[in-house]
Amino acid sequence: MKDFATKLTDTFWDRIGDARAGMLDVSGRAIPMSPYADRENGVIWFITADGSDAAHTARGAGRVRYLIGDSAAKIYADIEGSLTVADNPDKLDELWSPVASAWFEDGREDDDVRLLAFRPATAEVWATDGAAGFLYEVTKANLTDDTPDAGDHGKITF
Repeated sequence: MKDFATKLTDTFWDRIGDARAGMLDVSGRAIPMSPYADRENGVIWFITADGSDAAHTARGAGRVRYLIGDSAAKIYADIEGSLTVADNPDKLDELWSPVASAWFEDGREDDDVRLLAFRPATAEVWATDGAAGFLYEVTKANLTDDTPDAGDHGKITF
């Protein structure tokens, strides 16, 4: 039987892959970024432009935070880790999409396209039961004077 931290880590990787966007905190400035979860390699990939704050921070092998609040994916997380530029054309090809292409004049062939690798070190994670479950818990708490059960919460180390 899996312990709580292992189950929460599994839930994290399952749900972060469903998240559409979060905020990458680089040097005190939050930048919206779409995550591409890669559980097998323990990486969250980002696609950005050369010259962006994210690419600049990644070149310095910077420590960053990535914040997710995605009700559809049923995950909220404050993740700390390292950000680096990745020279991995195959991975970039795998992740490339019409959404990514919209940000670059020459699409995938644009010279400014950069793949970044975010390697989580620690995270505080809230894995919820979704909107219906939350509404039920709030209603139940108001009727019973109990505190709502908003799902699993804890800190994990990768």
